[in-house]
Amino acid sequence: MHDRSSAEHQLWLRSFHQPTPGAPRLLCLPHAGGSASFYFPVSKALSPAVDVLAVQYPGRQDRRQESPAGSIQELAEGVFRALVDREDTPLALFGHSMGAMVGFELARLLEAAGRPPAVLFVSGRRGPSIQRTETVHKGDDERLIAEVTKLDGTDAALLQDEEVLRMILPALRADYRAVETYQRTPGPRLSCPFVVMTGDADPRVTPDEARTWAEETDGAFELQVYPGAHFYLVAQQQAVLARIEATIRRLGSTSGAVA
Repeated sequence: MHDRSSAEHQLWLRSFHQPTPGAPRLLCLPHAGGSASFYFPVSKALSPAVDVLAVQYPGRQDRRQESPAGSIQELAEGVFRALVDREDTPLALFGHSMGAMVGFELARLLEAAGRPPAVLFVSGRRGPSIQRTETVHKGDDERLIAEVTKLDGTDAALLQDEEVLRMILPALRADYRAVETYQRTPGPRLSCPFVVMTGDADPRVTPDEARTWAEETDGAFELQVYPGAHFYLVAQQQAVLARIEATIRRLGSTSGAVA
């Protein structure tokens, strides 16, 4: 069992810098089409005081030979298995866009197992109570590329490279399918605190839609609105990381309360 858990950990989770022993952990979950390396700057900025782990979804980079996951719940379950036997240190979750949905479902699994996260950071995504018909994943490659370009999360030069496109499009389409077919299953509200972050000009979610995440927790709730669009967190990196670090720093002394 231990060997299996260790293998799952190495498959799903990436660590870029050596943390201080006993440091609180921050698990970062990428957006649609994203990979663990997106969070290298986060690890560089917060280490060694925070043990930053980044999730590597199947179907990309060094997991390119694997089939992409078919649903948000499948992604969450994969990450959960990788965490099952990890040491009992404070665990914060940060997910952007699709990663916010995976983080939410992962938090539900952790709470059901009696190991609630210390805090869930939700970024760039409306709450799951808001259902919207979206069909980008059903369109042709041009429509998918146009959608990604509009959100400005991928280097435009990469989208002009045919070889790169052939490598990333299958996982990207699978991610969009997982996002667009996601439905929240019935279950209890979470108990962990939520810190919700969004850009004030995000074409995919308004601040009011981001605020609906408050419906999903009985814990403390905070909404932070930053200047910028869907990938506001790149331009606002310093402010976002300061908020994350300040929140995590309080975890041990305030029983997870968010101030």
